[in-house]
Amino acid sequence: MSLTTATPKEQLEQLQLGTTDFINEKEMLGKLEKSYKDKKPLLIKFGADPTRSDLHLGHTVVLNKIRQFQDFGHTVQFLIGDFTAMIGDPSGRNQTRPPLSAEEIKVNAVSYAEQVFKVLDESKTKTVYNSEWLGKLSSTDFIRLSAQYTVARMLERDDFTKRYKENSPISLHEFMYPLCQGYDSVHLKSDVEMGGTDQKFNLLVGRELQKAYGQTSQQCVITMPLLEGLDGVQKMSKSYDNYVSIVDTPKDMFGKTMRVSDTLMLRWYELLTSVTPADLAKLKEDLKSGQKHPREAKVELAKFLITRFHGAAKAQAAEDEFNRIFVEKGLPDEIPTFHKAAGEIGLLQLMTDLGLTASNGEGKRLIQGRAVELNQQKVENEQLKVTLKAGEELIIRAGKKKYAKVVVS
Repeated sequence: MSLTTATPKEQLEQLQLGTTDFINEKEMLGKLEKSYKDKKPLLIKFGADPTRSDLHLGHTVVLNKIRQFQDFGHTVQFLIGDFTAMIGDPSGRNQTRPPLSAEEIKVNAVSYAEQVFKVLDESKTKTVYNSEWLGKLSSTDFIRLSAQYTVARMLERDDFTKRYKENSPISLHEFMYPLCQGYDSVHLKSDVEMGGTDQKFNLLVGRELQKAYGQTSQQCVITMPLLEGLDGVQKMSKSYDNYVSIVDTPKDMFGKTMRVSDTLMLRWYELLTSVTPADLAKLKEDLKSGQKHPREAKVELAKFLITRFHGAAKAQAAEDEFNRIFVEKGLPDEIPTFHKAAGEIGLLQLMTDLGLTASNGEGKRLIQGRAVELNQQKVENEQLKVTLKAGEELIIRAGKKKYAKVVVS
C-alpha cells in the first residue's frame, strides 16, 4: 500500500502492530488524515548516535517499522547524532557514558549513513546531522533550553532515579542529552519520532519542547520493544558485546543466529522478519507439535537475515558452509564460542581455560583415552602446544559431549 492507496485507518492499524508505546492514537490518526487529504507526507524522525562504526540487528527493529512509514509514502529524517554523541546518551546506564572524540564520531557517522539504507528506502530518507544546528547554539540559547525543564522532571527518568537513590554520580551534562534530543525535534518539526522503549523519556521531551517553542502540532511518539541479544538476557547492545552487526559476514551472521535459544529465536522472528501474526502462531504450533524442528526454523531465520543484508546467493552459501562444517562432520549446532589472543599455549591449559576439563590431569586422562579432538583430529600428544593464529578458528572436543570453539583475535 502507498500513501495514495492506503486509507488513514489502514495505515494506523498496520503501524500499531508490534509497538510498545503509541502516543497517541487519536493524534496519529489526525496526522494521517491530514497527510492523506493534502497529499503531503509526514516527517518521521529517527536518531542514532554513532557510538561505534556499525549498526546491529537491534536497530533494525525500529528501522523495520520506519520502513512501513516509507511504504505508505512518508518521509524519514534519519538523524545522526554527531553532536549528542559527544555528550553520551545516559539512557539505561548506571554510570556516566564516556564521550567520544570528534574524529571517532566522524568515522562512525559515515559508516552509519551507508548501513541504514540496507533497510530504509534512500529515496524517501533525508540524512541530517544534529551538529548542524546544535553546534551553532550560543551559551544564551543553551540556558534558555535548560530553562524548559526542571531537575525534578529529569529525576523522573528511571535511570536517573536509580542512580540518585544509590548515590551514583550524575553529571550535569547528562541532563542536557534529552534536552538536545528534544530540540532536534523542534528544529526538524517532526510529526513522529521513533525509538526503543529505553528512549521513551527522551522522545516525550521532544513533544514538550515543541510545545514550549510554539509549534502548534507536537510529534507523536512510537517505541518498539528492545531486542534481546545473543545471551537472551540483556538487550542487544554494542556495549554488552552480545550483538549481530548488519555488516557481519554471512558466515558469522549464520553461525550467531544458529546459537540463539529456541525461545529467543521466536522473539527474533517477531521483531526482525516480515512474518504475520498468523504465520508466527503457526510456527509456534508446528514447533510444539514436532512438525518442524527448531534447527530448521533457525536456518530459515538466518537465511532471511542474510538475504536482507547480503543477498540470497550468499545466504545459501552460508548455509552450505555451515552444513559442511557442523552437520556433515557430526558437530552440534550450538558450540560455546571463546575469544583468545594470538600466541602459543599448551592444549591441556587451553582446555582448562575453556572449561572443558577441571584440571590438566583430567585433560591428560582424556588424551590417553583418545577422547580429545582438535579440528576433528585425534590428539595423542599430552604435551601438544597449540599455535593460535589471528583470524583462525579452532574446534576442540573433550570427551563425548564437551565442545568449544576458539576464535583467535
